[in-house]
Amino acid sequence: MRKCLSFRNARRLNYARAFSTSSPCLTSSPDTGRLDFRAIDSKWQQRWAEQAQGQRPRRKSHKYYVLPMFAYPSGSLHMGHLRVYTISDVIARYRRMRGDHVLHPTGWDAFGLPAENAAIERGVDPAVWTEQNITKMKQQLKSMNTSFDWDAEISTCSPQFYKHTQRIFLKLFHRGLAYQAEALVNYDPVDKTVLANEQVDSNGRSWRSGALVQQVKLRQWFFRITEFKEALLQDLEYLSEGGKWPERVVSQQRNWLGRSTGARIQFELKNEAGVSTSARVFTTRPDTLYGVKYLALSMSHPLVQQLAAQNAELQRFLDKRASFPPDTKEGFELPLKAIHPLSQENLPVFTAPYVLEDYGEGAVMGVPAHDTRDLSFWKLHRPSDPIPVVVARSNGEVETLYTLPHDLSEAFTNHGTLTSACGPYAGMESQAAGIKIVGDLQERNLAEPFETWKLRDWLVSRQRYWGTPIPIVHCPSCGIVPVPEEDLPVVLPPLVSSVKGQPGNPLDKIEEWVNCVCPKCQKPARRETDTMDTFVDSSWYFIRFPDPQNEHELCSQNSARNTLPVDTYIGGVEHAILHLLYARFVYKFLCQEGLMTQERGRQEPFQRLVAQGMVHGKTFSDPETGRFLLPGELAVDGDLIVMKTTGKVPNVTFEKMSKSKHNGVDPTAAIEKYGADTLRAHILFAAPVSEVLQWDEEKIIGIQRWLGRVKRLVKDLSVRDFSSSLIGANDAFDVSKLVNSDADILLLALSTSRNIQNTFEKDVYSLNTAISDLTKLTNKLHEVGIQNLTPQVAEHVMRALLRLMAPITPAFAEECWEELTKKDSMGSIFDVIWTSDVISPEQESALKARQRLITCAVQVNGKLRFTTEIPSRRPDQSAAIGKEERETEILETILATDEGRLWLTEKNDWERRKRVILVGNGKVLNVVF
Repeated sequence: MRKCLSFRNARRLNYARAFSTSSPCLTSSPDTGRLDFRAIDSKWQQRWAEQAQGQRPRRKSHKYYVLPMFAYPSGSLHMGHLRVYTISDVIARYRRMRGDHVLHPTGWDAFGLPAENAAIERGVDPAVWTEQNITKMKQQLKSMNTSFDWDAEISTCSPQFYKHTQRIFLKLFHRGLAYQAEALVNYDPVDKTVLANEQVDSNGRSWRSGALVQQVKLRQWFFRITEFKEALLQDLEYLSEGGKWPERVVSQQRNWLGRSTGARIQFELKNEAGVSTSARVFTTRPDTLYGVKYLALSMSHPLVQQLAAQNAELQRFLDKRASFPPDTKEGFELPLKAIHPLSQENLPVFTAPYVLEDYGEGAVMGVPAHDTRDLSFWKLHRPSDPIPVVVARSNGEVETLYTLPHDLSEAFTNHGTLTSACGPYAGMESQAAGIKIVGDLQERNLAEPFETWKLRDWLVSRQRYWGTPIPIVHCPSCGIVPVPEEDLPVVLPPLVSSVKGQPGNPLDKIEEWVNCVCPKCQKPARRETDTMDTFVDSSWYFIRFPDPQNEHELCSQNSARNTLPVDTYIGGVEHAILHLLYARFVYKFLCQEGLMTQERGRQEPFQRLVAQGMVHGKTFSDPETGRFLLPGELAVDGDLIVMKTTGKVPNVTFEKMSKSKHNGVDPTAAIEKYGADTLRAHILFAAPVSEVLQWDEEKIIGIQRWLGRVKRLVKDLSVRDFSSSLIGANDAFDVSKLVNSDADILLLALSTSRNIQNTFEKDVYSLNTAISDLTKLTNKLHEVGIQNLTPQVAEHVMRALLRLMAPITPAFAEECWEELTKKDSMGSIFDVIWTSDVISPEQESALKARQRLITCAVQVNGKLRFTTEIPSRRPDQSAAIGKEERETEILETILATDEGRLWLTEKNDWERRKRVILVGNGKVLNVVF
């Protein structure tokens, strides 16, 4: 049998049919007969603003809180913003049409170093620069046909907002969960400020001053997030249930928390003078102890710091810390020897950047044969020193017990059986041997079972101006004194001209603000000049939206009870760790304090997380040099894009959008060119939500043609004669009077409605299939011909189609709805309550009986997996259309079902099928993989 059309080719076929060139020309032109998408956008944006349509619910069955991650006001939106806000708006509009009381707010993550630096470059106050950007970006958001609740808008740089950020800080402080301690930081000695890792270049120099960055210890403020580590870990199981959160995000959270069980082993260290000290090492693999060849200490380990005070070369190595890449294998051998606790062998001791200072004891035992990272380190530093193989795969036998580092292609990191190199433990299963080794060393006080976590307390101090002031006063007499709650907010002072552009934190230099009176003893004191990390603002901002004007509380108990937690949270997967972890911590703390009433689910702020992929732009580069090309360096030559200077065809790839690659797309320009609804539909159709979206404007014309077809259907239908009625009360079609084409269209509209409702409610990651379903229904209406349908059926299905489209293309759907229902004066399409029941169950049963469906039993490798209904054809009809076309018809029908997608594309690789066997004109389909 010839191989039938693949699912992918079938989808391409449907796409081509839906977007065929027979559609009208749909350039954004005001010419008669052509759609002007921007005019439609403008018309309905103005009408929504005047009438608040599309935002207020017609009835309130229950609350639904849908929230996209709020934007940093950089001055302009990027395509990632367009994607996340399109997804959130579709969900919000759908829930409102269902009759839910929807909260769909947004605001501005307005503090932070980028705003401060941009303001310094422009010679303006960060507050002025930020407000200007907010005004511009707010207008851009509105141009996207979004339905945000602007009455709930917040900005984190507003004192009315950060007053409550300071309240949270004080509550943590009074519970002992906010504290000050020394921490190692990147310090710019010229600008006299702390730098984030990303502000240090590959040579260890400051991005701004060019100074060699130093590693210094400064007093910093921390939140004791580690107190909540058990709850943060345990509740990940709840978030995994039913796919509330993507599994990859849950895994990233779990790995960041990093609970490890193992042992803490003590090594004796001796310096060149024979003076002994000790170091403890945490390991999850004590069974590999006989394979240890060296010890490595973190660069901030106390022993390393002591040695650096007398060793200039070591200090220079430590000063280069910020310049080492994350995967570096660099190290510095210390004037120490470690004594192996079992073999008494002398081992070299290094300090190395790869050793984490805040994991375990800040020390690792290097086992090159059984740890990939240790093997790479040993190959660099001791390439000719043999290493022992102490764990074998099965019976403990290996080809050689000792091998040179470069003769070992990879480390064996699994458990197994200990080899004869392990003395009395040889032949033991490795996990049991590890327990025995720790027990034996414990009798000599050299080891103990131990649990450790990667999670460390959250450093929230920033030595910058543009952030939430920390509400603490330092008094010579009283020490650290919290600002009384009634004195909040501690407001940032205006930037005076004398401190603008000066190095260091401007707050240190504004004496009239820094100098204050101690709230406790009323004597002279100084304010804390550190400001808070912007992650503190975003750790609770979602709590503020339900009650944004409340001056006395973060959110009233009634508002929190009725609205929180967030039902659906949408944002980029790049925020999968820190932002979400900090928000979970703060929410759990506030629940513990009784400030949040958690009546649904666990103490988790986001019940469902939608993590969308990035947007990549089409990128052109010189095939000879690899240099990224500007748009002005390219020209069109027939069907090809070529380089103007050479005429050569450039390399074309899709890369993360950036200025350096000249592949960014301005959303505002794209909206002006194509219209907001066209872009919304294209964004959803171009890729599943979780995957990278490859932005290709050449494909947008297909969406425009689809919308043009819908508009043509509406226009053709609006002039039809409805004098003969087949519709009774509650749209009760007299099925006996309908023709076959009516039945086909009604059943297709019903299945389309159900599929889209399932996507909106349960499978948001498949929003691209919603567009496919809608184009398929549109295509069928064109294929049948609107004039060949009973008028009332045609209008009924078209109204259903527009309702299904409305959350995705709101302005366009409003425009079509107005034309289609003008005789009924039905108002906004968003006033119509959503229902997936295009027809009643009784009508569905009657229509299916008329349609002569047959049941197809679908087998995979000979085993029955499911049954589904397909259109039947008589043998003479099958012969007329051809065997291959009949197979394609059946496969397209089956692959469009949920069961078909599950068994033929998800559980098995459809592209790798070996045979497709069709029996009885469709009664049995067997797919062999």
